Amino acid sequence: MLDRINAVILAAGKGTRLKIDTAKPLCPALGKCLVDYVVEGLTRFGQDLDLNFVVGHQRELVESHLLRQFSQMKFNFAHQQEQLGTGHAVQVFFEKFPLAWENKYTLIVCADTPLITSEVYQRLYEELIDNNYDAVCASFIAQRPFGYGRINHGEVGFDIVEEKDASQEQRKITEVNSGLYLFKTSHIKKYLNDLDDNNQSGEFYLTDLLKKDLNVKAIKFEQEIDFLGVNNLVQLEMAEKVLAQRKKEKLMLAGVRMINADSIYIEDQVEIEPGSVLHPNVQLFGHTKIAAEVEIEAGCILKNSVIGAGSQIKAYSYLEGTQVRKNASIGPMARLREGTIISDNCRVGNFVETKKTLLHDGVKVSHLSYVGDAEIGENTNIGCGFITCNYDGANKHKTTIGKDSFVGSDCQMIAPVEIGDEAYIGSGSTINKNVPSGAFAIARQRQVTKENMAHKFIKKKDKI
Repeated sequence: MLDRINAVILAAGKGTRLKIDTAKPLCPALGKCLVDYVVEGLTRFGQDLDLNFVVGHQRELVESHLLRQFSQMKFNFAHQQEQLGTGHAVQVFFEKFPLAWENKYTLIVCADTPLITSEVYQRLYEELIDNNYDAVCASFIAQRPFGYGRINHGEVGFDIVEEKDASQEQRKITEVNSGLYLFKTSHIKKYLNDLDDNNQSGEFYLTDLLKKDLNVKAIKFEQEIDFLGVNNLVQLEMAEKVLAQRKKEKLMLAGVRMINADSIYIEDQVEIEPGSVLHPNVQLFGHTKIAAEVEIEAGCILKNSVIGAGSQIKAYSYLEGTQVRKNASIGPMARLREGTIISDNCRVGNFVETKKTLLHDGVKVSHLSYVGDAEIGENTNIGCGFITCNYDGANKHKTTIGKDSFVGSDCQMIAPVEIGDEAYIGSGSTINKNVPSGAFAIARQRQVTKENMAHKFIKKKDKI
């Protein structure tokens, strides 16, 4: 059982170097926000955490996102009106929540570090507990230490020298500060009010709570990438690659086959059951869920869609806000838009577009059709070139077709219109009146043939 811990997430930054119009904690990464990964990592670390955020830039947006994204969790928010450094952020937190002094430990995390895992937090906690340190800091060997605070070891503790304040000799140090700390809260209380801004940045450094003559320790980790802070779009791309690789490895180890996995994009909230197969260049976004034994062929894009067991999404199809149930076949090159529900054993073929459409079991819409604001009954067959004319220029109207009916090629339904069960619509018909069950309907002009008149209409190129 963990002792009660203040988890203080520093989320006040503007993220100027990202050059996007959003607060840094809300920067998108693999379908979520940077801060989401931090919250999830902390949650996996332990339940005895008080989750606290120090917010600043666009604080209303940051707070509303967190309360919406983690609606079952309780958060505290402290507003850092001026960003005067990490030490100042912690001062703001304890001023806002004085009862937090009663928690035995305080963990300080940056909101822009999405790759830190629960195992990292666990190791820091164990090192501090097992050795009775007053504070520990996660460190690593940086391939390019420029910009990082350097870990300057002493016989007992250590201190951290920021890049701007370091001497030429200190800048040669490659062990650097990750920005992740675990303190005994009593240690913070003892030294926090002694912080000053006598440095090149004019800020209150939290790192000044770590000194060579104190009972503190830098815990060195092997994986530099785990502590990547996202400060620009290059670092965001690096973080997303790691997140994506972790996601795909987890799925593959669980039984999802990926052909040329490097070419496949899967956002973090996507769920895929074992036995499914993803072909090259598949892209899966949002809350997409794929059941067992599904095949997604090359080039398909799925957004917030649900695919039932045994279904096949053929090459280069685009599905958004769609439900496809069991053993259905979609595509190739089909477009299923918001509100589409494809039931069991349906077939939606090439160059078919649907929107707000329900196809009941066994319906076939195989070629070159638009089906919008429609409901089609079981086992009905829709011929090539079918169109529901659902929009009158102001409002949308519904087309309803019953079960076991047949609609010939090149038919248009002028909605609102209803076709009954076991009805037959002749090819080339434009239907604007209801057709009862069991009826045959045809709506086209009688063919007229004039012999020997074709030469009047056929145009030939002039000879040069």
